[in-house]
Amino acid sequence: MSNRLFQGLIHQMRDTMDAIIGVVDANASIIACSELSKIGTTNEFVSLDLSDSHDIFVRDGYTYKPFGSHIKPDYAVFVEGVDETAAKYANIMSIALSSIKQYYDEKYDRNNFIKNVVLDNVLPGDIVVKARELHFNNEVNRVVFLIRIVSANDVSAFDIIQNLFPDKSKDFVLNITETDIVLVKEVKSTVEPKDLEKLARSVSDTLSTEFYTRVNVGIGTAVTGVKDLARSFKEAQVALEVGKVFDTDKVIVSYDNLGIARLIYHLPTTLCETFLQEVFKRGSIESLDHETLFTIQRFFENNLNVSETSRKLFVHRNTLVYRLEKIKKLTGLDLREFDHAIIFKIALMVKKYLSANPVKF
Repeated sequence: MSNRLFQGLIHQMRDTMDAIIGVVDANASIIACSELSKIGTTNEFVSLDLSDSHDIFVRDGYTYKPFGSHIKPDYAVFVEGVDETAAKYANIMSIALSSIKQYYDEKYDRNNFIKNVVLDNVLPGDIVVKARELHFNNEVNRVVFLIRIVSANDVSAFDIIQNLFPDKSKDFVLNITETDIVLVKEVKSTVEPKDLEKLARSVSDTLSTEFYTRVNVGIGTAVTGVKDLARSFKEAQVALEVGKVFDTDKVIVSYDNLGIARLIYHLPTTLCETFLQEVFKRGSIESLDHETLFTIQRFFENNLNVSETSRKLFVHRNTLVYRLEKIKKLTGLDLREFDHAIIFKIALMVKKYLSANPVKF
């Protein structure tokens, strides 16, 4: 598409400049020219001149001016002649073509479009039209992964992730902030949450073991087409925030597996405070010391089994029963009863949620 864009502009400019003008790509192949017979030819010596510099240079009677957004020039304009006028024409052409190419990329670039969709910057009606223009397949499923850098070195995590997913027609890697990178991954309709977590784990492990970069990954739900990618992104954000509150040791957090934590996250704080006051009428949750809370946690982990919990805690069964009776006296809740245990478990999560004061999306 860039070739056609450049050729159209060169065609309009040729009558203004009394010289042969055109554009070469990074390999010094002529991709647009006022003299059509030259298109497709390559000058290997020009290829050597197209180094990491964007400075103007002269070769075989032509003046060249490289341009592009990368360190190594993407393109160079050329003008027949080696005088000051040819240099001025080359500079003007490079500015004009560079600006128009940038505008074209912003308007039609698929990555830019996906980024705007993910960030909810495109109207729903426009998404359908633009997706059709850019030839997006609206029948395939995609998932948003939010990769948040926790600690890093000088290596670019963005470049590494791009290399891990090189198929740019299916997968999109986007920089959102200095610490947040989004991966929009095309997946099969039969994909399971465990498969997505396995993929996220491989990204995390690669970054940590090979490049000493620690990340947390939030996973949204799979959506069909492009329109709902913003929802999948928000779910990935929620997964990371909820995980930061309730599962601080987890590196990979999936929105599908948040369970009760997701429900609590969406509750108003005033309602949560009222709930705690109702549960702990007899005494504040703060009255429970660290040892008691640790005992409760282990009791829940062992499915309310007194014998198993006492064995894991290396205490006598009667000692554990005494602690449970103490909790019942303080709170009015007997954790050996299933309903009471559920109420207490949720109350602990609500307390943790209020203490964390997480960001809401």
